[in-house]
Amino acid sequence: MRLVLAEDHALLADGLTRILTAGGFTVAGVVDNAPELDRALADPDVDGAVLDVRLHPSFTDEGIRAAVKVREDRPGFPVMVLSQYVEQLYARELLASGDGAIGYLLKDRVSDVTEFVDGVRRVLAGGTVIDPEVIAAIMARRPDDPLDRLTEREREVLALMAEGRSNAAIAAGLFVTEKAVAKHTNAIFTKLDLPVDIDDNRRVRAVLAWLRA
Repeated sequence: MRLVLAEDHALLADGLTRILTAGGFTVAGVVDNAPELDRALADPDVDGAVLDVRLHPSFTDEGIRAAVKVREDRPGFPVMVLSQYVEQLYARELLASGDGAIGYLLKDRVSDVTEFVDGVRRVLAGGTVIDPEVIAAIMARRPDDPLDRLTEREREVLALMAEGRSNAAIAAGLFVTEKAVAKHTNAIFTKLDLPVDIDDNRRVRAVLAWLRA
């Protein structure tokens, strides 16, 4: 898989390139500013992107803007966003399309190389991988959550789904059986009005509905 890497910090860019290459990815280009990122993402042979939120020239939201634009031009284009801080507005903006293939991790998470590489793989496969701290921040700002029909356990399951975990991993994390997790996920799909559809990944749709609400 060919990836574009956008990171303005030279040492981190070099480290990420090495990590991604060792993980089996091809880093097709490394850029540190918005104009070069736009050009790199215009390459039809690129399969996805790993990018920082803030790049040259203003160090505000260049990375997110580029990600939103490429996903408008190429719906579902896989993007893994790296950020120094929890920036809820940017996370919501990226999720607004309603498509999957989105990751949003804090840079500290890159210290766990295996987890980071696995997250990139899941995003490229069409899944969502959202940092637990981002999830916690979004949950904390919901006094009138439209999804409050979910039970506390169902919210816990959905939060772990947002991290990209499988049913087996969720079961291990909550100390319950996979059968119990399957029951909770089916209840979540029902309560979020997500009917059975072989052409849709309901896990991704449930996570996106929850994070965007």
